Amino acid sequence: MKSLAILGVGNILEKDDGIAIYATTYLEKNYTFEPSIEIVNGGVEGINLLNMFMEYPHIIILDAIEIDDKAGSIYHIPSHKLTGYGLNSGGAHEIGVLQCFDILELMGRDTPKSSVLGIVPKEIDVSICLSDVLYKEFDTYIETLIKILEKNDIKVSKKGKINSLESIIENFKNPQR
Repeated sequence: MKSLAILGVGNILEKDDGIAIYATTYLEKNYTFEPSIEIVNGGVEGINLLNMFMEYPHIIILDAIEIDDKAGSIYHIPSHKLTGYGLNSGGAHEIGVLQCFDILELMGRDTPKSSVLGIVPKEIDVSICLSDVLYKEFDTYIETLIKILEKNDIKVSKKGKINSLESIIENFKNPQR
C-alpha cells in the first residue's frame, strides 16, 4: 500500500490557479519515487476527494494560495493551520478539501497527516497558461516538493527524457496532440 499521496487541486482554465495540476502532471511524467507514491490530479473535485483522505495516511496538497505576499512566494503549511490562510480564492475545490477533514472528524476517523504546498498566484484569469512570475518559480516549487518528499524518506529520481512545463501546458491546451 502506498503511504503518501500528492494531491494537486486547482483549475487549469484560470491561469495561475492551475499550477498544481501542471505540477502533478510534471511529477508523473518526469520522476520516479521509491517507495511508490500516489499522484492525483484532483482538479476542482473538492469534497469528491473524501475517499482519498480516508485511504492515505499522509497527503501533500498542492495549490495556489491567496496570501498577502508577493506572487511566486511558496509556503508549506500544515493542514491544521489552514483555516487562517484562505486557501486560494475560496473556490469550490479548496472548500471541499477543507470539508473532507471536517467530515472525517464527524465520522470519528483519523485525519491523515497533511500539509499544503502553496504558491501565491499573480493572475487568476480565464486562460490555460501561467503568469510570467509563476512560470519562473515553477522549478523552485517542484524542488521544494522534492525536498519535502526526501525528508519523508521518499527517494526521488529523474526519468531519462524530461517533459518540459511548456509541453505539459500545451498538452492541456490541445489534448489530442
